[in-house]
Amino acid sequence: MTHPQDPTKRLPGKTVPARNLRTNDTEAEYRLWGDIRNRRLNGYKFSRQMPIGVYIVDFVCHEQRLVMELDGSQHAQNERDDRRTEWLNRQGYSVLRFWNAEVLQGRSAVLDTILAVLQGQIVERCDAIRFSPASRGDR
Repeated sequence: MTHPQDPTKRLPGKTVPARNLRTNDTEAEYRLWGDIRNRRLNGYKFSRQMPIGVYIVDFVCHEQRLVMELDGSQHAQNERDDRRTEWLNRQGYSVLRFWNAEVLQGRSAVLDTILAVLQGQIVERCDAIRFSPASRGDR
């Protein structure tokens, strides 16, 4: 799969699918969005269902170059997700993944984890919280 040189440029045909995803969010996406929209999370600005290169990410904080993905069970051991994360990391984006159940059952802990990453308290790869930092050369 080829990727554009500048991942901030939207590829033709990605805007409409992103809009469709915004109108058909999952329960977990809806709940988390309610907590992070309009700079509600310590003033950090997030966008949802945004194209980055050939991908559409669930949430992104461009200021801190943090992508957050919410996953259902179909994403367990998914090689495509691994390739996506690696590509985003190479573009300078850190990726933080949560299971939908984590968001629905423990949103406070999810928000605390997001803040810890945004504030630089978590910077190393951590499989336990499914955090993959941006490639060192791109940060």
